[in-house]
Amino acid sequence: MVRVGRPPLDPARQLERAHRILDAAGELILDRGYDKTSIDDVARRAGVAKGTIYLHWKTRDDLFAALLRRERALMLTELRARGPATLSALFGEFARVLLGRPLLRAVLSADSEVLGKLTRQKRSSTSAFELGSVYDDYIAELIRRGAVRKEPGDQITVVNAIVYGFLYLPDGSSGLARLPDDRIAELVADTIDRATSTDRRLTADDRRAVERATLDFLDALVEVAQLRLAASLGSKERVT
Repeated sequence: MVRVGRPPLDPARQLERAHRILDAAGELILDRGYDKTSIDDVARRAGVAKGTIYLHWKTRDDLFAALLRRERALMLTELRARGPATLSALFGEFARVLLGRPLLRAVLSADSEVLGKLTRQKRSSTSAFELGSVYDDYIAELIRRGAVRKEPGDQITVVNAIVYGFLYLPDGSSGLARLPDDRIAELVADTIDRATSTDRRLTADDRRAVERATLDFLDALVEVAQLRLAASLGSKERVT
């Protein structure tokens, strides 16, 4: 039996519609907060029927998870485009890019006005920069090239403590105004350099190898983030 009705959208138009819905959800959540943003609101803002949203995501929380995955993928893509060449530059630029994305910044600070009930729910990760095991290989190459000290070890713990210590600085700590975002990024890079650098003068070959390892590491993170986003959108899309 042949079913009569509206033909399905082609994959490209479905993907465009999904992004339009995510755009609308992001705008509303930042403006009103998650608790005050309904699927009806998102549908009106995106110019689609309410039922259309459920063709993409089963629940409002699923939609928000896809929105966060897109934010992470876009953040990492922007970071890769900046071409950081060293460990300290990598995480300094990471801080700069993340602080420039309001939604990820709200997740980082557990902003209850933006995230609402999501701040009270257990989430799988609050990090916008999930390192994974590829980080160990990256650090090993930097140590081999003389760019990072082998001692005292646990570089991932040191780097995370520095990065998130600065990023979690409260607004108005001890009565002082919060530092500008660019200054925080500079301090992250400088502190990581002081904590991990060997202070050796690298050869040209070693400098190039460190830059290549840094970019390869970012390429791996971007690929993972894009695959996770694609799974949330039901596509094989790459973010550009």
